[in-house]
Amino acid sequence: MEWIPYLLLAGFAVFMASRLLPVKGLRNLKPDDLKELLKRPQGHLFIDVREPFEYKRGHIKGFQNIPLSQLKVRINELDPQTPLVLTCQSGMRSRQAAKLLAKQGFTNISHLQTGMSGWNGSVTK
Repeated sequence: MEWIPYLLLAGFAVFMASRLLPVKGLRNLKPDDLKELLKRPQGHLFIDVREPFEYKRGHIKGFQNIPLSQLKVRINELDPQTPLVLTCQSGMRSRQAAKLLAKQGFTNISHLQTGMSGWNGSVTK
């Protein structure tokens, strides 16, 4: 029974590591990189994976809202051949979305590494 706390700690460490490990093929964008991409958005699909109430508070112009909580059931709305750019509040949910999309065969995925919390450009309400 002395080993139970160690087992729980190891399980927690594995869980956290899986959340923080790089997503294969995910391109991390800084705010300035995204600003440049938004100047010539042709061919890209921009998705904000925050919940609708967060999106309504303010979002980057050109981003459509597909919450992470709905992404699995709405994945058929997306073309795996179209380059995707994701954002969320901090970069964590967009990484989770990228992981889910990569498992479904999407290969050209980028995300705003800082999320909206690091975005210093204009916001639309």
